[in-house]
Amino acid sequence: MELLKNRESDISEEDVAQYLKSHSGFFLKRDDLLLELRLAHPVSGEAVSLLERQVSLLRERNMDVRGRLNNLLDHAQGNDQLFDKTKALVLALIEAGGLDAVVNTFNRSLLSDFAVDFASMTLFAKPEQHRQLNSRVVDVDEAYSKIPGLLRSDKATCGVLRPEEFNFLFSEQGPQVKSAAVLPLVHGRALGVIAIGSSAADYFSADMSTLFLNYIGDVISRIVPRYLG
Repeated sequence: MELLKNRESDISEEDVAQYLKSHSGFFLKRDDLLLELRLAHPVSGEAVSLLERQVSLLRERNMDVRGRLNNLLDHAQGNDQLFDKTKALVLALIEAGGLDAVVNTFNRSLLSDFAVDFASMTLFAKPEQHRQLNSRVVDVDEAYSKIPGLLRSDKATCGVLRPEEFNFLFSEQGPQVKSAAVLPLVHGRALGVIAIGSSAADYFSADMSTLFLNYIGDVISRIVPRYLG
């Protein structure tokens, strides 16, 4: 008897689990044992049969898989809608007749189609050479003195900016902007900067995807030099 007790103490729950995994047909010829097994229900705590517990687990896993599939479909539909809006914006930018039209098309599409709170495009050139434009044109040196950190790379910056950066990018609307995504326009040289903003501080964050914003920026960077010279 003592020997049997020692053997039982040497067998762990993990040993039993591994054995049953390796011998999946263990219960096939032991119907009487299956009938005796009882498990506690995870919610009510009442004893249920092994079969009932298996059915419950399969139902839970099925619901989990179905939920994941629905999430994937939702994301796919969202991406399709985003692609359609981006395509429409790109075509409108290509067809725009002049620099003011490019800027107006960008702002109008972001505010209406993409439903952002704020949008802006600032172009880098000599202001005195583009007095006929209604669009915002600033000297590149002024831009680098005001927002140097946002212009150090050609990648988008997302998150909460300094008040002076919000004010430079969004002018009089700057104090209303709490977070933003900012992308320099670069094609051989610094051409400008586009920015979209939100009145919510947690709307734009550093870990968010900027794939579509980068794409729009690439398109604008190819169009703007036609007019800036």
